[in-house]
Amino acid sequence: MLNPYDHEDADKLAESVRDVLPRIVELRERADSDDDVVTIYVNDNHDRWNYDRKALVEGALDGEHPDLIEPIVPSGDEPFLAKGRHSVFYQTSLAHLLQVEDVKDVVLTGQVTEQCILYSALDGYLRGYEIHVPKNAVAHIYPELAEPALQMMERNMHASLDEDPF
Repeated sequence: MLNPYDHEDADKLAESVRDVLPRIVELRERADSDDDVVTIYVNDNHDRWNYDRKALVEGALDGEHPDLIEPIVPSGDEPFLAKGRHSVFYQTSLAHLLQVEDVKDVVLTGQVTEQCILYSALDGYLRGYEIHVPKNAVAHIYPELAEPALQMMERNMHASLDEDPF
């Protein structure tokens, strides 16, 4: 979600993010107020491996749509992991962090439904987590791919698409 929106599909994505951002913010606020929920940011670093949390936030705020970034800037208290590819699990320490926190259910929100969310859901499912993807809290680039991606998550990965995951 900390995206500078400087890529080829940015305008399509930004439009979808505008629609789901209020729900993402609402879910994060509910998670932050629930002691039984662990909020973890896993953000694409766009292969800028020298960027830390602060640099990624600043880069996104300096990008094309700071209005889409400001509501979801991490507070600094939650774990923050960088990823270089589509899945939040791929070559990150997320699985270890979830094990340490004794997490059994993973709620995925953010972008892009037909890419990062889909691959993260598959990787989480393969690792034995119960996957929840509130369909009103994930943004897409291509709507014609997003719906089939959600169906695949539901049917093949037994993901819950319930809009109120906790």
